[in-house]
Amino acid sequence: MDGNRRWARERKLPVACGYRRGIAALRRTLRAVRRAGIPVVTAYAFSEENWNRPSTEVDLLMALCVRAARGELRALANEGVHVRLCGRDDRLPAAARAALADLVARTADNSAVTLNLAIDYGGRREIGDAVRALVREVSAGMRDVDSIDEHAVGSRLYTAGLPDPDLVIRTGGELRLSNFLLFQAAYAEFWATETYWPDFGEAELHAALADYAARQRRYGT
Repeated sequence: MDGNRRWARERKLPVACGYRRGIAALRRTLRAVRRAGIPVVTAYAFSEENWNRPSTEVDLLMALCVRAARGELRALANEGVHVRLCGRDDRLPAAARAALADLVARTADNSAVTLNLAIDYGGRREIGDAVRALVREVSAGMRDVDSIDEHAVGSRLYTAGLPDPDLVIRTGGELRLSNFLLFQAAYAEFWATETYWPDFGEAELHAALADYAARQRRYGT
């Protein structure tokens, strides 16, 4: 969900305004996703590389995380959104970790849309964690090494139990995956827009879906 900071700076607004508008854009997009009948959406909210940003900005993002997790709960419940987390939470501040855990627990029975929220997420690290989990199983005698295939790896990823993405949308004019769902997106279609994330909404989503519908997926063949 790229372009929050650039959106704010081009308008000579505090960066916090861009992030707050970004939260509103996610709410707006989730409603459009539900109306379109899409069952699962993964939002790249905070990458492991984002820890390298200035501490003041990281603190701001963590504070907004807490505020959004608490403030959006009722709206998510009304929309039938089931939230799950994708990534590690051990480096998150206690307040953010608690707020997100509460959000996940209190939306567990919702079924209209699954929001897979990628926080402190990195695709390479995810694959590394999956490999280490499989190695431990082999070492414990729980698995034969020859049983390790792409399905075994997938079952140990953070997204285990979810379908692989059909479409990856990148906002803000960027044309790269940025360590996002590297294993899962092997055959996903890619769609990019110059629109910054705070301005993203139903019109942009429909444009992406229309473009996707016109493509012939070949799955590498």
